Formats: sequence, C-alpha cells, structure tokens
Amino acid sequence: MKIFVLNAGSSSIKYQLFNMETKKVLTFGIVEQIGEPLGRIKYKWLGSNDDLQEGAKDGYFEDHSAGLKRIFEITQKLGIIHDLGDLCGVGHRVLHGGEAVWKPTLITKKVVSVIEEMIPLGPLHNPANLKGINFMLEMAPDLPQVAVFDTAFGQTMPAYAYHYALPDTFYRDLRIRRYGFHGTSHFYVSKQAALLLGKPHENCNLITMHLGNGSSCTAIKNGKCIDTSMGLTPLEGLIMGTRCGDLDPAVIPYIGKNLGLSYDQLDSILNRESGLKGICGTNDMREIKRLAASGNMNATLAIEMFCYRIKKYIGAYYAAINRVDAIVFTGGIGENATCVRKLACSELEHLGIIIDEERNNKLSTEARVISTDDARVKVLVVPTNEELEIAQQTLETINKHKQSDGFPCNE
Repeated sequence: MKIFVLNAGSSSIKYQLFNMETKKVLTFGIVEQIGEPLGRIKYKWLGSNDDLQEGAKDGYFEDHSAGLKRIFEITQKLGIIHDLGDLCGVGHRVLHGGEAVWKPTLITKKVVSVIEEMIPLGPLHNPANLKGINFMLEMAPDLPQVAVFDTAFGQTMPAYAYHYALPDTFYRDLRIRRYGFHGTSHFYVSKQAALLLGKPHENCNLITMHLGNGSSCTAIKNGKCIDTSMGLTPLEGLIMGTRCGDLDPAVIPYIGKNLGLSYDQLDSILNRESGLKGICGTNDMREIKRLAASGNMNATLAIEMFCYRIKKYIGAYYAAINRVDAIVFTGGIGENATCVRKLACSELEHLGIIIDEERNNKLSTEARVISTDDARVKVLVVPTNEELEIAQQTLETINKHKQSDGFPCNE
C-alpha cells in the first residue's frame, strides 16, 4: 500500500514515497532550480537490504511537469513502482485553504477552485501547490488525491484568538484573520508527545514549538489548537531565519517614507532580509553559534533575541492554556540546538519548567524527555515528520471515501 507525498514549491519539488503497512520511506528526494538553466534532482532509496542509497543528476527542468516526470522515471527505473497504478493515492501539501476547505479532502474541481481563490493569501505557495496537483490529475485522473492543508490545525482557534482588532469588514470582505501555519507539524508532534506522556491526545495541554528557518509556536488545549504565533501570513510571531516576526506596524510606513521604498521592497525586506539574517548576516543557526563562540556580538545578540521571543510566547501560551503538560521542541533548530532549548527555558522554574542539563545535551534522533524528573511541566524533544502525517491523513481520507466513491486502494 503505497502513498506518494508531494510538496511542490515555487522552484522545487520535494517528495516521499511511503509503504503504509510498514511506515517506511521507500524513496525520497528533491528537484531543485526548476526553470533555471541548470537544475538538479537528488534522491535516496532503500536498497534490497534496507540500506539507504543515494543518487543525483543535473539537468534542465523547464517546469514542474518536467520535474515530476523525471521523479517517476527514476522511481520506476529503481524498481520501486512499475507505474502510477502501484500507488494507493497521492497526498499534496497545500499551504492555504482559507476557511472554505481545511480538513484533508479528496481533490475535486471545487477544491482546486478554492485553492486558486486563496492565492492572494498564499501567493508563493498555492500556485506551486496547484502545479503539482494539476500535473498529477492529468497523469493519473483515476488515482485518488488528497489535499492536506498547512493551515488546518489552526481552524479550531476561538474567534477571539483569530480575529485582529481591525474594522470587521476587513475580515468579512478580505478574509483577514489569523490562520497559522506549520499546522501539520504541530499536529504530528502533539500526537507523538501524547504517546510519550502516556496520555490520550484529547487530554493533553501542550506548547509546541516548530523552530527552523521558519518558526512558530502553538498553544494546544485538550488536543486542539487554541492559538498560534503565525498570522494571516507566516511573517508574524517568532523571530525566524529571514523573517522579522512580531513588529510594530508603524515601523513599515516609517521605513518606507524615510528610504523611499515600495510595498514590494518592504515586503521583501521583512520576509527575506530580516530575522536572524538581518541581525547577524546569516540565517543558519549552526553558523550563528560558531560566530557567537568566536566573539561576534551580533551573533550572540541574534541567539538571545531568538530565545527571548520564544520565552515570551511560552509565558503567554501558559496563561492561555492554564495547565500545561509539556513544552515540545521540534524542527531543525528545536531538535538540534541545545543552547536554544536551554536559553528559551531558563529562569522558568517558577512555572515548573526545569531542563536537565545532561539530558538536553545528549544527542539523539528519538523523541525524548529533557526535563528533570521532578519538573511539573515536562520538556520534550520530538522529531517532526510532516510527510508521514500527510501520508497518514491521505490514507485515512481515501479509506473514508473509497466505498461510496469507488476508489479501490491497490494492495
């Protein structure tokens, strides 16, 4: 039972192919620099002895269709699938479905239309997501395909959490509200955290932090999202690799007037030249730690600012949830940067948050507890797996519909 998971970006395609009976990834990879003179596909696959092998090829990929064709050519050549009929279904990561479509759903013309309507709210991602969807619909029109929305988990927020204090017509006419992103990751790690805590997911109160080049924090009460740091777009909230996060709105027109910048230029600065990169010149936390260790004051400042913003959100969401079972770190930085976890949780002992130094410093790829045994609030590190979550939601959605809609799942 094989599920193909597709994440089409503006100039790239990430993919994974799962055997859902074993939850193993049979092959995964990325096509990069689509539309540029020289692109590249990098891929890995399980060999006959379950050993991971890898390959890469340079080439020109005119568009997403060319990239996807190459993916399936390689996958077939490796003998992982014979043709698209070997697949049970395809799961598409889609950024934005607005309020119209947000639960995992079989892709129809109506769903495609909704994703198109949401392009103004996801101008970089939704068009790319649609390219992957349209190609797969053309290649395999009878294969069940499911859209899994990045904004889905945030749809359980109460109105007082997702509304902005703007004229109500902005919400009604322009759909301006807090949506939240990284929802698939927050949902996945919250379920894994529940397993680690030995509690039903619906009884868990958590603060989950997906920390990477894009970073977000989510308050989860009784298994449901009640607030999240990203807003209408992924720009709001925590300091990120190249995004500024929370900002006084008056800063934007002030910069524009004084430097004579257009809205497009301001948008580019806030999204691509700010955050950690704006503070110290790089958005790679590994390099920032190295620079800080060598005495670079801006790098030290960047780490301190990054962790202080996280700490503020922990405090705010602690108040919103009232009873917290665990703080959960995930994402590239959250899973690997021990100093970030330590600083973000420092001086929070009065809230019952106490990190064990030895546990925090221990390197591991497993979900684990890094707080002290007597800490009232557990601190966890849980590796995220958004692709597996998409695959699981895809299979569940197909199984719900296969009897009534006649979608057989190929064994």
